[in-house]
Amino acid sequence: MKFNTKTAALLLLLFSTLGSFAQWKPTGGKIKTTWGERLNPKSVLAEYPRPILKRQNWKNLNGLWHYAITDTSKNRPNQFQGNILVPFAAESSLSGVMKTVGASHNLWYNTTFNIPSNWRGKDILLHFGAVDWRTEVWINDEKVGMHEGGYNPFSFNITPYLNKSAQKITVKVWDPTDEGPQPRGKQVKNPDGIWYTPVTGIWQTVWLEPVAKQYISSLKTVADIDNSTINITPTIIGAGIDDLLEISISMDGKLISTTNEKIGKTISIPVKNVKLWSPEYPFLYQLKVTLLRNGKLSDEVGSYFAMRKISTGKDSNGIVRLELNNKIYFQFGPLDQGWWPDGLYTAPSDEALKYDIVKTKEMGFNMIRKHIKVEPARWYTHCDEIGMLVWQDMPSGDSSTNWQGRGYFNGKELIRTAKSEAIYKKEWKGIMDNLYSYPCIAVWVPFNEAWGQFKTEEITKWTKAYDPSRLVNPASGGNHYKNTGDMVDIHNYPAPKLEMNGADWVTVLGEYGGIGLPIKDHLWKNDKNWGYINLKNSVETTAEYVKYAKQLVELAKKGLSAAVYTQTTDVEGEVNGLMTYDRKIDKLSIPDVRKVNLEVIKSIQP
Repeated sequence: MKFNTKTAALLLLLFSTLGSFAQWKPTGGKIKTTWGERLNPKSVLAEYPRPILKRQNWKNLNGLWHYAITDTSKNRPNQFQGNILVPFAAESSLSGVMKTVGASHNLWYNTTFNIPSNWRGKDILLHFGAVDWRTEVWINDEKVGMHEGGYNPFSFNITPYLNKSAQKITVKVWDPTDEGPQPRGKQVKNPDGIWYTPVTGIWQTVWLEPVAKQYISSLKTVADIDNSTINITPTIIGAGIDDLLEISISMDGKLISTTNEKIGKTISIPVKNVKLWSPEYPFLYQLKVTLLRNGKLSDEVGSYFAMRKISTGKDSNGIVRLELNNKIYFQFGPLDQGWWPDGLYTAPSDEALKYDIVKTKEMGFNMIRKHIKVEPARWYTHCDEIGMLVWQDMPSGDSSTNWQGRGYFNGKELIRTAKSEAIYKKEWKGIMDNLYSYPCIAVWVPFNEAWGQFKTEEITKWTKAYDPSRLVNPASGGNHYKNTGDMVDIHNYPAPKLEMNGADWVTVLGEYGGIGLPIKDHLWKNDKNWGYINLKNSVETTAEYVKYAKQLVELAKKGLSAAVYTQTTDVEGEVNGLMTYDRKIDKLSIPDVRKVNLEVIKSIQP
């Protein structure tokens, strides 16, 4: 074998990475989850990352990479400072780094990988689940592309940049956290109170996938239960005018329908003897889509869909209610922030990612409000399979945002710059595109508590038009406008409250509760922990929770159609979770919570 300087450098990088697994360990003295404590750096989030569009062949690139943090004025580093465990953000314990990057610095990554020999002749896609915020990528020192946005997946076709030996990938990330105009959720450079640690860099799975020149890049599915059809809109890369799609639908593993259609249009397929999806009965149909060119297979993906309908309607008293499958349905769930003490934005394992949903279901809830964060694709599939409705928030942001206040009709809004508006609209559309086909999504929430709220009527109208199959909650607890969106949402702490109910809109309580209970040895901070009220033990906390839930039953009868309790877990300095931040302690009596939650949900059911 003939070596040159470039080959030797690649081999040195590869061997040093392999030898560093034994040296990795979580950083810092903060509390850890059980999953984080037993994390194996050789097998990190090893499950297929996109179950709703699944191919058989793929390669996971998660694991130890090299990293460097440099001043933004500097070019690519010649040397790296150590190892980082991908896909955990640099500020997290599980990254093995736990360093703040900040707006004045870039975070660099570097590693090598090989292309499997049986992928020869295929195009190679490099996928990033999510990177916060601006990402630039090089393969073998040639720039492949750039992406802006911290919450959406993106990919590059890296085929033209590959060589015949080991491949080198270099990634540069810049994230201004709360010093820039981009969506960032609750990240701030000086975390305190309800504001949390920054998340910089790769925070979801990085992976490779081989495809043909013509392949299926997405499937948009919309159920129509009133006409017993499923509508499928495929997006095909490299499509030809005579290409055909073969679509097969299965139920419980048994083939029930097959159709062949030309590409380039929405395909409507009848579904006989429909089985409806609901949290009580989360039935999913299996879908296989095959792309044929000249009768030969070009691509094949597995997917799924559900037959369900989200709508509103009036009850016998003329009150506008939320409906599921054309029936009045009270939606009740926790505010779920999706933060982890060891992984920050990133759950330490798929089991951990699923755990919060399982516990939410165990507590008798039927809905989760995913609060100003977007989760990896597998989280939404877990909700689809377990049976959990989701209200999906847009992550708020913009450094000039007025974070204060509650909303009133015709209240004052933020005036954003043109750049800030463009970033918001691009990312919100990307979030909706990415999540469009998940049956669990019931409600889109563009704004939270007037944080960065702007052009509410315009944004709401666009959101509703872009996805008429779901409801829009224009501003949860924010500035409200008559005849805008599908509901009016107030926040009230700690006790529930019914306000602004009327005959023309659905009235919901987007946040309430926040009962604080600090548990020794399970705290992120030893001081400055807080809740909206603070109690001393589980018995007191459970009793207060039950008291509020009983009040919800009465408010529901008067017009309330949904409620969101704050919150699923403690988060950093907040101790108002149903569970501790490390998920090791249930702070309330689960049987008592479940019993009263079911009473709330059934309070207005026919």
